[in-house]
Amino acid sequence: MTSLDASSRRAFLRRLGHLGIAGTAAPWALNLAAIGEAAAFSADGYKALVCVFLYGGNDNGNTLIPYDDAGYAEYARVRDALALSRASLDATALAGSGLPAGRQYALAPQLAPLKPLFDNGRLALQLNVGPLQQPTTLAEYQARSVPLPPKLFSHNDQQSVWQSSAAEGSVRGWGGRLGDLALSGNGGQSLFTCMSVTGNAVFLSGDQALAYQIGTGGAVAIQGVASSSGMYSAAACREALRTLITQGRDHLLENELNRITSRSLDSHAALAGALAGSAGQFDAALPDAVGGRARTLNQQLKMVARLIAARSQLGLKRQVFLVSLGGFDTHDNLLARHPVLLTDLGAALAGFQQAIDALGVGAQVTTFTASDFGRTMTSNGGGSDHGWGSHHLVMGGAVRGGAYYGQAPEALLGGPEDVGQGRLLPATSVDQYAATLARWFGVSESEMALVAPNIGNFGERNLGFLG
Repeated sequence: MTSLDASSRRAFLRRLGHLGIAGTAAPWALNLAAIGEAAAFSADGYKALVCVFLYGGNDNGNTLIPYDDAGYAEYARVRDALALSRASLDATALAGSGLPAGRQYALAPQLAPLKPLFDNGRLALQLNVGPLQQPTTLAEYQARSVPLPPKLFSHNDQQSVWQSSAAEGSVRGWGGRLGDLALSGNGGQSLFTCMSVTGNAVFLSGDQALAYQIGTGGAVAIQGVASSSGMYSAAACREALRTLITQGRDHLLENELNRITSRSLDSHAALAGALAGSAGQFDAALPDAVGGRARTLNQQLKMVARLIAARSQLGLKRQVFLVSLGGFDTHDNLLARHPVLLTDLGAALAGFQQAIDALGVGAQVTTFTASDFGRTMTSNGGGSDHGWGSHHLVMGGAVRGGAYYGQAPEALLGGPEDVGQGRLLPATSVDQYAATLARWFGVSESEMALVAPNIGNFGERNLGFLG
């Protein structure tokens, strides 16, 4: 059985599982039954999704700030010592559509490089999004009368819920599930469809699509085979080692290990060749360091740009990437630490869009942020604590930018979204967020439950921020 046959078979079996869960009354379940074993994924042209995960729980309160008179006054009262001055927001005040009359927001000053993208319709803001199993009101949350996401406010679990719709220990993420569906468009190629430049994470784990990890300097080599120095300077020695670690074995586990090693060597060679011509190509847009300080997110996104530049050589029409920036667990010293993180985020996103536009695929790559959770609007004295819903950025040429999507919180404290201390009860679910991205990526409505398993519980499946 080929890898493509296996992928199609597994996808079909999983569709049947979702059909059983849905029940015959669900209209979308009837669509699943109608397609039989045929996948409905559309892969015309090239498209890529780039997830920028902000590990630690980004402080939404000082990322997108109320700027209208009444909104800012409430913000300053609630945030107390954490509040930014209104004058510091003048240059990043936004005039987008999608807000109630009289409401206005401003980006944090450090996100100033993103304002031109918003003004030019290439950046959108998704308001108050977070994990939900079904639409939930404050009264339902307080009474625990509806299913809630597992282990709310826990870093590890909420990272996993955001990335996979299940608590820590989940083995498949929705990025990986996108990769599984995209294998038909990529000729069944399980490598290079899902690529992480930030180490291991459940987000890119699929059934057949493999989460390929690459460093900011390129594919990680097996030193004895790749090196031409030291004890492996002789070609015969390197070839002998290669044979030893890749030849078939009678023992099942040894044979599997050698098979994986052989695949790793082949993939390293393919990537090294594909990336050879792009070294230094995006240094101006995404410098490795600024003012003597390393910009790790720049380095990760630069590698993503290089991989996208090599898409034809690698034979790919669909890719999902993961990069990250850590340090957002700002329980203390928020006013010193958070601006540094947002400076890196704003510069990296703007530089990456510049790099992608230079490649001529600005409308074929969509970049979006995600994080463990938002944070409390109230101050704990020097920082903010774990929250729930948060605001996120979606960027790219296909984005219907210059606009807000979702529902702006009615009040920072004491409103229908406040579950305590200004923690936002999400008005939009991660499943809806993922489904909107997946639809643009090429996933049909009949396949959507494979990517976003709770999507059948929500009436609105397309949030509208992508064309």
